Amino acid sequence: QLNIGIAGAGIMGRLLAWQLLQAGHRITLFDKDPIDYGNASAYTAAGMLTPYSEVESAELLIYQLGMQSLELWPLIARSLGSDLGLHTQGSLIVAHPNDRADHLRFNQHVLSKLTPGAEQFQQLDRQGLHHLEPELAERFSEATYLPEEAWLCTRCVMQTLAEQLLEHKVSWYSSTPVDQILPNEIHAKGKVHRFDWVIDTRGLGAKPQWQELRGVRGELIWLQAPEVKINRLVRLMHPRYRLYLVPRMRDDLYVIGATQIESDDNGPITVRSTLELLSAVYALHPGFAEARVLETKTNCRPALNNNLPRIEYQRGLVRINGLYRHGFLLAPSLSQEVVQWLEKQDSYQSRFKQLIQQVA
Repeated sequence: QLNIGIAGAGIMGRLLAWQLLQAGHRITLFDKDPIDYGNASAYTAAGMLTPYSEVESAELLIYQLGMQSLELWPLIARSLGSDLGLHTQGSLIVAHPNDRADHLRFNQHVLSKLTPGAEQFQQLDRQGLHHLEPELAERFSEATYLPEEAWLCTRCVMQTLAEQLLEHKVSWYSSTPVDQILPNEIHAKGKVHRFDWVIDTRGLGAKPQWQELRGVRGELIWLQAPEVKINRLVRLMHPRYRLYLVPRMRDDLYVIGATQIESDDNGPITVRSTLELLSAVYALHPGFAEARVLETKTNCRPALNNNLPRIEYQRGLVRINGLYRHGFLLAPSLSQEVVQWLEKQDSYQSRFKQLIQQVA
């Protein structure tokens, strides 16, 4: 049994704490936010588990880690005793006639990268789309269907993990900003806490120690749309952005988002982004004209120069960062990597060779 201190209680910190707890270790969490809410980017995420869709703009590492996470999330849900709002109906990609060329390029780009797994790209005509989503078939004559993709309820995941960690007597220093992290030590509120291992999962909070980190701003809107009945995650192709629509499967709720801005600004959503998102979702389905805007959210996701995650280690200290906009997609795989590495350390042979790096 190792005594492990984790700095940061976003999705990466909470899920890793749970996995390490299941492996028999003693866990202490430190986080600047209260337990039930906060500014972690996990609270802003849409919860998309879409490794195929990400292949167009991401490296194959994201796809490989994401496919592994797709297998892990149902196991995690069972171990937590909750469904986590996990939905596995797949996702659809559609485009208006003027953007059909962009849709074709997307398909070609993804298929050129994925020789194994290409069978998961199903091309639907209007009749096939009508069978899956009748209300979308009224506006779109074709679609790409990715049946393995999924999504989950991010707030459900964060809440369930917190409840289970507290129930299993994890020590949790909430509303406790970390002043400094050193091998085997976490300094917070004038006290030094010592551990066998310290793991830093603070995202942009780790920027003073990881200068390469930058923020990538995301903006999303919660809508209530009683006149819309869409049951699958939808991406709308567009030359300048990709709108995503995530149904919450209750109370006629939908989450929409698309913006990806190189900025550390955590301020409220802009007029431009609001107009673009709402115009695009109305073009997707006219029933959104009468939807209620319930909430807008913005946050900055932590990214490294290559937009890939990285695990760095030295004796007594592990740093995990750079999850970018793939927090829920990557967290299960990264957690598993860290748990297995801690058990075997230098003898561990990861499938993802560029992921884990030793530093001086």
